[in-house]
Amino acid sequence: MMERRRTDAALLVLLLGHLISALEVPLDLPQPPTITHQSPKDYIIDPRENIIIHCEAKGKPHPSFSWTRNGTHFDIDQEPKVTMRPRSGTLVVDISGEKAEHYEGVYQCTARNEHGTAVSNNIVIRQSRSPLWSKERNEPIVVQEGVSLVLQCRPPAGLPPPIIFWMDNNFQRLPQSNRVSQALNGDLYFSNVLKEDSRNDYICYARFPHTQTIQQKQPITVRVLNLDAINETMAAFYNDTDLFSAPVDERKPSFLIPSGPSSSKMVLRGQVLEMECIAEGLPTPDISWTKVSGELPAKRTSFLHYHKTLRIVNVSESDSGDYRCTAGNRLGSVHHTIRVAVKAAPYWISGPPKNLVLAPRETGLLICRASGTPKPTITWAMNGIPIENSPKDLSRKVEDDTVMFTDVQSGSSAVYQCNVSNEYGYLLSNAFVNVLSEPPRVLTPANKVYQVIRNHQALIDCSSFGSPIPKITWFKDSRSSTLDGDPYILHDNGTLEVHVAQARNSGKYICVARNTLGIYENHVYLEVKEPTRILKQPEYKVVQRGRSVEFECKVKHDPSLIPTMTWLKDNGELPDDERFIVDSDSLTIADVVESDEGVYTCIMNTTLDHDSASAELTVVDRPDAPTDLELTDQREKSVQLTWTPGDEHNSPIQKFLIQYEDSLHHRGHWHNLTEVPGTKTTARLKLSPYVHYTFRVLALNAVGLSHPSFPSRMYKTNPSGPDENPTGVEGFGTEHDNLVITWKPLSGLQSNGPGLQYKVMWRQKEVEKDWTSVTVANVSKFVVSGTPTFVPYELRVQAVNEYGVGPEPAIAHGHSGEDLPVAAPDNVQVLVLNSSLAEVHWDPVPPKAIRGRLKGYKVYYWRERSLHKHNPHHVEKQILTFSGNHSHGMLPGLHPFSLYSFNIRVYNGKGEGPASPSQQFETPEGVPGIPSSLTVTNPNLDSLTLEWAPPHDRNGRLTGYTLKYQPVNNSNELGPVKEVALPANETSVTLLNLKYSTRYKFYLNAKTVRGAGPAISQEAVTIMDEAVASRQVDIATQGWFIGLMCAIALLILILLIICFIQRNKGGKYPVKEKEDAHTDPEFQPMKDDDCTFGEYSDNEDHKPLKGSRTPSNGTVKRDDSDDSLVDYGEGGDGQFNEDGSFIGQYSGKSASRETAEGHESSEAPSPINAMNSLNSFV
Repeated sequence: MMERRRTDAALLVLLLGHLISALEVPLDLPQPPTITHQSPKDYIIDPRENIIIHCEAKGKPHPSFSWTRNGTHFDIDQEPKVTMRPRSGTLVVDISGEKAEHYEGVYQCTARNEHGTAVSNNIVIRQSRSPLWSKERNEPIVVQEGVSLVLQCRPPAGLPPPIIFWMDNNFQRLPQSNRVSQALNGDLYFSNVLKEDSRNDYICYARFPHTQTIQQKQPITVRVLNLDAINETMAAFYNDTDLFSAPVDERKPSFLIPSGPSSSKMVLRGQVLEMECIAEGLPTPDISWTKVSGELPAKRTSFLHYHKTLRIVNVSESDSGDYRCTAGNRLGSVHHTIRVAVKAAPYWISGPPKNLVLAPRETGLLICRASGTPKPTITWAMNGIPIENSPKDLSRKVEDDTVMFTDVQSGSSAVYQCNVSNEYGYLLSNAFVNVLSEPPRVLTPANKVYQVIRNHQALIDCSSFGSPIPKITWFKDSRSSTLDGDPYILHDNGTLEVHVAQARNSGKYICVARNTLGIYENHVYLEVKEPTRILKQPEYKVVQRGRSVEFECKVKHDPSLIPTMTWLKDNGELPDDERFIVDSDSLTIADVVESDEGVYTCIMNTTLDHDSASAELTVVDRPDAPTDLELTDQREKSVQLTWTPGDEHNSPIQKFLIQYEDSLHHRGHWHNLTEVPGTKTTARLKLSPYVHYTFRVLALNAVGLSHPSFPSRMYKTNPSGPDENPTGVEGFGTEHDNLVITWKPLSGLQSNGPGLQYKVMWRQKEVEKDWTSVTVANVSKFVVSGTPTFVPYELRVQAVNEYGVGPEPAIAHGHSGEDLPVAAPDNVQVLVLNSSLAEVHWDPVPPKAIRGRLKGYKVYYWRERSLHKHNPHHVEKQILTFSGNHSHGMLPGLHPFSLYSFNIRVYNGKGEGPASPSQQFETPEGVPGIPSSLTVTNPNLDSLTLEWAPPHDRNGRLTGYTLKYQPVNNSNELGPVKEVALPANETSVTLLNLKYSTRYKFYLNAKTVRGAGPAISQEAVTIMDEAVASRQVDIATQGWFIGLMCAIALLILILLIICFIQRNKGGKYPVKEKEDAHTDPEFQPMKDDDCTFGEYSDNEDHKPLKGSRTPSNGTVKRDDSDDSLVDYGEGGDGQFNEDGSFIGQYSGKSASRETAEGHESSEAPSPINAMNSLNSFV
């Protein structure tokens, strides 16, 4: 016995390959029947429709079909109303003129061919039923308020059972709650009844799903009476005796269902477990659930009917045990335990038996492994006949749930049935054994293209068939080696897996299937695509109603894949509205409304993948207007206003604005009264007398103000005397002998009553004790005449109406009118501080002479003339104003070396007083201005003459001139400076011993005893030696020079060398080339009798100096050649320091040059000037 078990175990190991690798046999090969489709085991039919009992099967040859009914052969030919579809076993029963119940029964289909027989499940046909409710009359139910109540439904039994619900006469579902709920059996339970439960239309409905019919129970009337109503109602029947002597007391809970402390329940594995506990009590009890022997399965558990029903889906054996429901209120609690037993109809452990394809002399297994509670029994059949009654087969051996085949032979194909059953159900499965000899074939289409997203799993199929089972091997591209290691995984069914596909995995793959009878190969292709990704996701939006909003959704995808953008709203389709505009990468919603709120999702789909992103849209708007304005707690000077806020529209209300209309004084005008925070809906309003108030309320949120509410009813206040006086009381004079008293009048709201007037009072301050008063109408000013000039007054204005006077008014202050001052400042003195600044002093004018409010002092001053005899006479008055009570001031900006006159006047609000006697003062000398002009004349080889004009502003007596000059080479480098002191009466000088053909820069400034003034600059060039010029011209006209130029055009290297020689022998100086590149000057050679060079002047581009012919008169206007050291330095200060020494550095700053006639000279220099490039400073 032990040896036999070892042999069987070894056989199981050998046959495991066939168990795992069950193959799909191609339909062109011989094979037993396989049932592919059949009707459900429990088949409930609609009696109004034809009956269709499905039975489809495949096989080679195609199978034939037959049926049994209630265990006996069902002869279709004898049933004129029954037909079988061609090449099918499906039955169609025509029930026209027949009763469907005639065809109820248990049906089984058989499909057979020459290789075997397959059978279907037992199909139980039953007709659906929806019986009518029995006629009954329901008596009204009268109950006392607070007791429990059960309204029974008791629908007729139907097939399948009906769905129960309670509604009223208007087909509206009756409201249910923690207190009122429907039980699983359809009854309506009240934990306690309330007065509002009274109604006459409690109607129970039953809906039968198969026939889609609804049956209705007769309405039930419920009357809930309190204690007094019950006694009055029942007194007539019981001789005026109170039936109930006390109201229903509060009570602890007790269960209506289930009854008792415990109960039990059985449920089948895989079904839904529903347990309920409904309790009565006052107050209404709350229900809670626990599992005594463990935890509730959170993912499969839900609570229905306000926690009264515990529901567990997909029940398993682990759900058996004790469950406790607890009902509790503040008076106590009660428990009930439900013991749950889980049974199981048979179910497959590893699936039903699989078809077995074997080659001759191979071995295999059919395994029918199932479980159930209680443990099911397993029986086998072959071709529909119990296996013990089938022909003996030495290659077949049956052991419990397994059939073993060894050394099978051709012709032993058959269909085996495994039946697993217990008291709760059965499983029936067909599995064939097909004995074939077939070479391998690959069923996957050739050249199939697989596409996969990068970093995703790729599965490349090689579905094959052969007997014996083919072995699968894979190759890629060149077949260099088999694919059997990382990153490839070969599955038992031949599928090749790339766990994480990359671009390098793309290419051609070759699947090779081989067995002992042959070999077959197939080519497929793998393409790895880039993933679809949303680069810019839509963002959360808050938008005001009526505006537009845009959600962006920018996507990147593989260019070879065709993308499709889809937008969803709340996981559903977008509304069919033209306001929704979908573009390639955005969604725009125009004219947004509140219903557009929600979550918007953009989904980018390709044929391989998708990506999605969501964003929420919140629509905000101004609040709706408040409603239900109500005035309460009315008092003499206040009232309570309450209101109901309108819809906030997703933007919290920040505050409420309360306005009023005074229909007595300002009908049609609304005024702001007060504001309250947005969290309040009531306000105590302060009121004024003698006003006919109407109120309205506006709400404000972040979007804006709401429309006003409807006005409240009118509220009138009684008149009274004024409780305030005018404000803004002022006194001033418009003439020198009057006093104008003004005030801000009270508004109609402030008047407090009819007949508003003002009592105006005044007295001279510190002179008069008694008040002078006058009562005027409702105006805003009063004029007092005959007052002294500019004296202080005390003022008061009091409000008066027909009901009294206002409070004692406060004292205001004012002055009567002003007049012009009558005195000038005395003791006027002046102190000259320097050549441009003087300080004046004076004694203030006495207040009485000012005759008004002092505004300040004005100093009038003017320049009489310069102290230099050459300067003209000046008379131009200037005014400096010193506000306030000043006694001195500064006079800035004076001209040096000048004579000034001045006087001082006081002024008030009326105007200026008389001037003080005019006085004079002189300013000392200052440094002189820049010389008026500087010109260069008579240039020679080693000398030239400078002429100039004195400064226009001498600012003193000139003591002399300082002339400085220095050479400048073609690189704008400066040579040494030479200085010459010149007397004040000189206007020209001739400089000797200069170098020929050299540029010089000259600086000239004037001096006084106060120092040197700013310098004027000029530049000039001495003329060239004639011998040097002659040699230069001769060189330029030689034949060898022309030949040299031709050679330059032929040889680039020689060109560079000759260019260098040309630049050093006869060429232009370098910076001059840049100018000539932009101009085309005429060549004008120098005449022998004109040995002059043009003066040098800077061009506008900050380039080196450019020669120009000297004007015929040899002069240059000062304004056109006003060069100074500041033009060549970094700052704008003077060019010489106080002692006249030179500062600064030449930097070639440009200035335009003009001739004396105002025309620019642009003649080209003589070629001889090219020799300047050879010059350097000595």
